[in-house]
Amino acid sequence: MKRLVIIIGLLFITSCASVPPSEYKPEPGAKYVTASWYGEKFHGRPTSSGERFNMYDLTCAHKTLGFGTKLRITNPDNNKSVEVTVNDRGPFITGRDLDLSYGAAKEIGLVEKGVGRVKIEYLGRDMRYAGRIAFVPSGSTGSASLTVQVGSFTEQSNARRLKQGLEYKYSDVHIATVFLKGKKYYRVRIGEFSSYDNASSVAEKLADEGYSTIIMSKD
Repeated sequence: MKRLVIIIGLLFITSCASVPPSEYKPEPGAKYVTASWYGEKFHGRPTSSGERFNMYDLTCAHKTLGFGTKLRITNPDNNKSVEVTVNDRGPFITGRDLDLSYGAAKEIGLVEKGVGRVKIEYLGRDMRYAGRIAFVPSGSTGSASLTVQVGSFTEQSNARRLKQGLEYKYSDVHIATVFLKGKKYYRVRIGEFSSYDNASSVAEKLADEGYSTIIMSKD
């Protein structure tokens, strides 16, 4: 009888082990987010940091983390991990927190699934991504208002994507259209400032996040 109870107990344990949990519960203190990935559609296009997106590099897009932030991403389904660098803004779909490059998603087996919960750990930051601030004087003796320019593009879609990324943290982000030597440019700008000091305070925050900016007159 005792032997029969042991056998039944072993069978119960085995059957339970073969059934995957219905919901993954993170360990105390760990940070888990919803991740997706992006690839060929954006390959070769500029990221929000100014780098060209390479779908095979180990990078990711995050809504607010400074460019150059290093993260370890772990897929709890298989325990595979990859280290990535934040160099872009996104994802732009509600309910998603992180967009991995195709290369990073492949490393942890997320490509086929497409979207899933992952564990993220902060590893530090590469400060070579810190941005620069340039200033272009107006040349006018009047009190021309100033703006902070974050990017200039010949393709409107690239300007719109940068604008979306900036709008996670900044208000009054707009696109100005400028013609130079017969060519059309889409310039992404933030705000209108009455003094250099006010414009500079915003530019410094942007530079700390990793954007290169130009303080210039609002034309």
